Amino acid sequence: MILSGREIQKRIESADITCTPFDPDLINPNSIDLTLGESLLRYRDDVIDPRVEPEVTEITIPPDGLVLDAMSFSLGASREIVGSTEFVPMVHAKSSTARAGLFVHVTADLIDIGSVGTVTFQLFATLPLRVFPGMRIGQMTFWKPQGEIELYSGKYQGSKGPRKSEIYRDRYWETWEGLPS
Repeated sequence: MILSGREIQKRIESADITCTPFDPDLINPNSIDLTLGESLLRYRDDVIDPRVEPEVTEITIPPDGLVLDAMSFSLGASREIVGSTEFVPMVHAKSSTARAGLFVHVTADLIDIGSVGTVTFQLFATLPLRVFPGMRIGQMTFWKPQGEIELYSGKYQGSKGPRKSEIYRDRYWETWEGLPS
């Protein structure tokens, strides 16, 4: 079951859903828009090795915007702190943003129940595009789970601002045979 926009607003007002700051103008028929924060991360490594913590550069987006180059990848974050212990949030791109050539959070759209923090957006520009702090860049829907709930307590809990990949902390490669650790 997906929540309607009016139900999302009711659940924010009753604290079943966290959305801070909350702007009722961001409510849609069955989602709430998320806005872009004031900084981006860009990876500095030529090759990302999932066994090693990646190096990043943080870039502040000026008020007059920042141009994302075509075929470039950045990490941004929502201004809003969002999440729920009652509902499963899902992040989606805004169709208007996608039509302008920016892929937002195409993968990893499912947010674990109990996760509360800013949303890190994976931004892939297919065309040169200017982004601005506060622009509507994504949207979040909320779904009612069925069954016993186990709340998220993982490595991205309480995120503030864009977060680089922490896949290196998983150490799953140590079980692969024949690969150096």
